[in-house]
Amino acid sequence: MVKRFLLSITLCCLFTVPAFAANDLPGKGVTVSPARATWNTGFFHAALVKMGLEALGYKVKKPKDLANALAYKSLAMGDIDYWPNGWFPVHNNYMGGDFFEHAKPYGYVVQAGGLQGYLVSKSYADKLNITSLDDFKRPEVLEVFDKDGDGKADLNACPPGWGCERTIDRHMEVYGLKKYIKPSKAAYEAGMAAALGAHQAGKPVFFYSWTPNWTVFKLKPGEDVVWINVPEIIPTEYQKASADKMTVKDLEGAVSNPLKMGFVPSDIRIVANKKFAEENPAAKRFFELFSIPLADINRQNNLLYQGEKSEKDIQRHAKEWIANNKATWDNWLKQAREAAN
Repeated sequence: MVKRFLLSITLCCLFTVPAFAANDLPGKGVTVSPARATWNTGFFHAALVKMGLEALGYKVKKPKDLANALAYKSLAMGDIDYWPNGWFPVHNNYMGGDFFEHAKPYGYVVQAGGLQGYLVSKSYADKLNITSLDDFKRPEVLEVFDKDGDGKADLNACPPGWGCERTIDRHMEVYGLKKYIKPSKAAYEAGMAAALGAHQAGKPVFFYSWTPNWTVFKLKPGEDVVWINVPEIIPTEYQKASADKMTVKDLEGAVSNPLKMGFVPSDIRIVANKKFAEENPAAKRFFELFSIPLADINRQNNLLYQGEKSEKDIQRHAKEWIANNKATWDNWLKQAREAAN
């Protein structure tokens, strides 16, 4: 009788342990092909998403660094499974045609936290009474911000392929600024490092930036720089539904309250191929739950600027975040595993 009882327990263990392991690792046996942005301020949360999927048992390939247009095309075609760097509505124009039949955004990495706009040195804004891009049409302002003597103010802008590049180019057109402002489309990080050096030397700076980003951690709005207005709000078709959000109230470091930023505050979201998401409910649920405080991203982005920008550094930052937010992280994984049952 005792032997039969022990045999029953043994058999139960043999069958229940593998079942538990399977539930614990719902992604086991599935290989995932991700991509990530070409801007390194988005690498931190991309690393966290990858680690989350790996904790669920998925084998996740090294992410491809893709420009926006190629990333969205690859998602729709199924060449990649997910992209954690969607910015909406800035990226809406990449999702035309039948895109939503094949891919869609999931969850919110940061909701309405992606502010975008133009900043200038506070001391020069105060001295020259700069409150808007329109002020760069004034000769005395233009002259101060003309670094190379070509008769145009130099704006540190966005590299080709970024969503903000199109918006800035449009601003230059609709506000009649092409004759007065020259957007620099060189590597953003190098350009902003030069701008920080110029600021520290007491020289004027004029740049586009967004949050989360190390730039507004180092060049503090209200102390070092100020956010300035666009001349008027002229939304594109995809911005019209959110045009009221292009004017922001109570923005720290703004030259006016409210401030006409000219950009809709963006939601940062994970975009995934729908077939992949539906076939992998654990991954889909993790995408829906994953969210990072804006302050945490800003803090990590400042570490990038301080030189901690290797893949090894970013992996360490991500592991430290998980350790500091273990209860939240474990809850996400728990819910993701339950979704697979």
